[in-house]
Amino acid sequence: MAERETVSLIGSDKVDGTAVYGPDQQKIGSVERVMIDKLSGKVAYAVIAYGGFLGMGEDHYPTPWQNLKYDTNLGGYLVNLTKDQIEKAPKFANENDWKWSRENDKRVYDYYKTPPYWAAA
Repeated sequence: MAERETVSLIGSDKVDGTAVYGPDQQKIGSVERVMIDKLSGKVAYAVIAYGGFLGMGEDHYPTPWQNLKYDTNLGGYLVNLTKDQIEKAPKFANENDWKWSRENDKRVYDYYKTPPYWAAA
């Protein structure tokens, strides 16, 4: 069986379900999936599931990947977002509510004031 995690690398299947914590180190959600740009290979987003109960009523927030920082002590990702900021962020309730387009990409990256993944580094 191939190793799915090293000191600096992790398999996408191990990222899914990883806890996400706010600046107060309280769990606020979990990584639902990672979205990767097919052409560049860059990770564009982590779709984070926030709210709801037992998977029901959750909202899904595309969050620029670079806004997540892995914390080894917590065993999860930290985001520097307040509850109010999260609630106002671009989101969708289900897959039919969201169009993956450059226009929505720009909306997300503008909201988080983060340089877009498609811009030259």
